[in-house]
Amino acid sequence: MKRVRCVPRHDWREKAERLGFLFHTIDGEPYWDESAYYAFTLREIEDDLETPTAELHALCLDLVDEVVQSEELLQRLAIPPEQWTFVRDSWFKRDPHLYGRMDFSYDGTGPARLLELNYDTPTALYESAFFQWVWLEDLRSRRELPDEADQFNRIQEDLLEAFQHLRRHWRCTGTKDEARFVFSSVRESEEDRGTVRYLQDIAEQAGFRTRHTSIEDIGIDALGRFTDQSDEVVQMMFKLYPWEFLFADGFGQFLSTSPTSWVEPPWKAILSNKGILPLLWERHAGHPNLLPALFDPDPSSELRPGWVRKPFFSREGANVSMRLPDGQILSSEGPYDDGPCILQEFHALPDFDGNRTLVGSWVVGDRASGIGIREDSTLITRDTSRFLPHAIL
Repeated sequence: MKRVRCVPRHDWREKAERLGFLFHTIDGEPYWDESAYYAFTLREIEDDLETPTAELHALCLDLVDEVVQSEELLQRLAIPPEQWTFVRDSWFKRDPHLYGRMDFSYDGTGPARLLELNYDTPTALYESAFFQWVWLEDLRSRRELPDEADQFNRIQEDLLEAFQHLRRHWRCTGTKDEARFVFSSVRESEEDRGTVRYLQDIAEQAGFRTRHTSIEDIGIDALGRFTDQSDEVVQMMFKLYPWEFLFADGFGQFLSTSPTSWVEPPWKAILSNKGILPLLWERHAGHPNLLPALFDPDPSSELRPGWVRKPFFSREGANVSMRLPDGQILSSEGPYDDGPCILQEFHALPDFDGNRTLVGSWVVGDRASGIGIREDSTLITRDTSRFLPHAIL
């Protein structure tokens, strides 16, 4: 694994905007960064990233099966009791899921260490699945990379297959195949809208009729059914909106009675908070790809050196605090400062030329499908961290 400097394509911004990548720059700072790329060997990809991702995903599914049958575990994960049956029934019906991302610390020399799961509302999908592949093809065509250069990236193909599976599943279970598949995201987030637009396009390739509705425009009719901005009943809905937010909204009381089929399914609520990390460690202590983790008995207490505190529901590095082994304290601000937390043993992101590197490993359906790489100048990867492409050489 190497960080290789390279010259950005002169027309990459124009190409990005032409292809719908409108969030390549965030708050005036580059988000997409092709001034360098990460080079891997095939062994590093297959043995150190792809195989552990598949193995950890299987452990996670085993854990879901255990959690839904235990009120104690559902409570430990802070899932509201009034939603237990809703979540449990979704798992027992085997409601199909679409995708998720595992975030690893990996430097090419040791086991990839799982830092967290993003299994409900992961972003960085479009740039992982599509735009970095465009970059690779361009550099090969310009002879700036050899013809045999490849990428661990079958994300788009696997997404298409996953949507085709969804269509078959809903046909078999009686959901109207001609019904419109609603895709929703928060109105003000260009990044979320770009992610949903990309998924919507793949769903249409799989044969769905789709439309987009901002999550703020979803309503409830007199029969307790979810409706879109045209007051049509939503039969199938992809929501880039966390389950814990839906549970807490006024909508929460209608989740179990509305006929809506959800993507991601309700059982993903078990894997979408960081409480899953101590549960994994309790069952698989010493696993080479896991870090020691435990439920935080007192989130207001002082951190011990060598530990990290993470709120259950934080995203994009918000409200993370860490105390390095030398006693130095790092923290980030955010809105997740009033809920339960976990403690995880500190494991530094690798340093490549002064950049702290995080490898996001994608799971589509139940298959390890590809990676995307984020960089930051600090040990906490945030929503402003840069995205860099990769190649297998």
